[in-house]
Amino acid sequence: MEIQWRKSSKSSNADGSDCLELAESGGEILMRESDNPDVIVRTTRTKLRAFLGGAKAGEFDDLA
Repeated sequence: MEIQWRKSSKSSNADGSDCLELAESGGEILMRESDNPDVIVRTTRTKLRAFLGGAKAGEFDDLA
């Protein structure tokens, strides 16, 4: 089964090399950087949901 990677429409450049890509495979959420696709971080939906909630609340704004 081929992994279908998705990236945000907010990616910062035309070729999409400045973005994180997400996919779902085997019940896991996969993340990678588009310019380093061989490094894949695996997590769960629950952990991703918690992270996204923190990001929406501004908890990581100082890093951007």
